[in-house]
Parts: sequence; C-alpha cells; structure tokens
Amino acid sequence: MVGTSKLINVTEEIVVGLVGFYLRGVEYQTFCHCDKCERKIIATTLNAMPSYYVTNEEERNQAFAYLNTDEQVERMNSAIIHAIHTVGQAPNHL
Repeated sequence: MVGTSKLINVTEEIVVGLVGFYLRGVEYQTFCHCDKCERKIIATTLNAMPSYYVTNEEERNQAFAYLNTDEQVERMNSAIIHAIHTVGQAPNHL
C-alpha cells in the first residue's frame, strides 16, 4: 500500500517554470502561448527527460542541486527549445 506522502516530480517543477520563462521571453514571442500549447510543450519536454520523483523536502533539495548542474540545465534547455519548435510547427488547436 502506498503511504500518504505526496510524490513530487522535481523535473516537472523545473520544466514548468522554465517553459513559462521561455515563452514569455523576447526570443519566442512569435510562438503560440495558449494554455494548450504550453501544456503540450511541457509534456513533450518531460517525455524527453528523466523523472526525479521525491517524497520529502530534503530529497527535493537534493534533486534540485543535482538538476542545477551545467550539464543538466543544458539538457533541459535543449529539450525545452526542441519542444517549443516541435509544437510551434504543428500547434494542433483543433
């Protein structure tokens, strides 16, 4: 049986913040910023990244420290930029 502690995907927390930052920046003003496209960009990025689930604040801080290395930040940024362009080419607003 699963306990009552909440599972947190630290990768998701970071990616959600970064996608919002990118989409509101000057470089990506021409891309759609609707909720549907933003969620699709986040989902596409997360599907390309490993998940880091934690159950408490201490583990969360450790995961943030690991994910804040130059290598991991570059990997996330590349996945986000790729997702923005992929979704931007076929936004699927139907």
